[in-house]
Amino acid sequence: MWIWQQADWPKFHWNASRVDALLRQVYFNQGQLLGKQMLSHDDSQLTSAAALDTLLANIIHSSAIEGEKLNAASVRSSLAKKLGVSEDKPYPTTVQTDGLADIMLDALKNLDTELTLERILGWHKQLFLQGYTLFNPVIGGALRGDTPMQVVSGRIDKPTVHFEAPSRATLDAELSQFIEWFNASRQDLGLDPLIRAAITHLWFVTLHPLDDGNGRITRLLTDLALAQAEKRSIRFYAMSVSILARRQAYYDILESTQRGDVDITPWLVWFFEILNDCLLNAMADVNKTLRKTQYWQNVDQSLLSQDQAKVLNRMLDGDFELGMNSSQYQKVAKVSRATATRHLAQMVEQGFLVKADAGGRSTRYLLPSGQ
Repeated sequence: MWIWQQADWPKFHWNASRVDALLRQVYFNQGQLLGKQMLSHDDSQLTSAAALDTLLANIIHSSAIEGEKLNAASVRSSLAKKLGVSEDKPYPTTVQTDGLADIMLDALKNLDTELTLERILGWHKQLFLQGYTLFNPVIGGALRGDTPMQVVSGRIDKPTVHFEAPSRATLDAELSQFIEWFNASRQDLGLDPLIRAAITHLWFVTLHPLDDGNGRITRLLTDLALAQAEKRSIRFYAMSVSILARRQAYYDILESTQRGDVDITPWLVWFFEILNDCLLNAMADVNKTLRKTQYWQNVDQSLLSQDQAKVLNRMLDGDFELGMNSSQYQKVAKVSRATATRHLAQMVEQGFLVKADAGGRSTRYLLPSGQ
């Protein structure tokens, strides 16, 4: 039996003792990330740029989970235009990338707007614009038809059914129940908001109400639920990035959960482990930004040429963890060997870099200890 065929569907339950410790970690790391982010971005323009990067990562990686590769530069320019963030060299946008920006911003900025079927189908229509692809003629903004919705692999004569969604005959009632729960559960003091986000993900993807795009709409709803949990439209982590890195495990846990009963403990554990990983990765990125900020505050930048500053920024980003040699400096700064040697010697003399122990042609230059 599939999970939606259980007699007590969708009355989910879970082992609180296995979930609560993970939840505490997630909440702790959320607070840490927010605090560090506020330290690293002390003006609204920088905060908007960081939010833009997070939104971009969510859109690009959510599509990549389904095997679709988007033009990141075009999506970024669409987001920047909608957010009012100026770009030095904006990339041409398309109706599709503008639509992707619209639905992501609608999900994250309109936190108090009631979820309706019309809103969900509006997002879907933006995903599948008319003429989207000749090879996948999905009708955007419409629920799936009467053909059974199955995820199948293997030979045609001996297929393996990984998942089957509720029939079309019951879909309207199932969706109405989900949407009613989603709107009402925000006020449920007995339901943790992050558990609500995890249930949102599992429940909607189980219904699989669309011919295509179910995963992307599911993750959009999850982002909405997470933003509602934090009561913040600006977020600095993209869960789709961590899901893409574990795409097969993602499909495996969804399949095993949908083949089970309404005890969703394994799914919650997986979801919060991924969310925690996402937060830790975001904090590592913020730490790099803080390190760069602190470094530049403690040195005399007027002593550096533009090329030297460029190289130092790359090193502070962690691109040359084993140190930089003269040849690498040449390539990054696009200067001659003699200029590279002279620049590096100056940076050592002024304290921006230190020489590693090895000498000769293999000499490497490192950031001072603690940088």
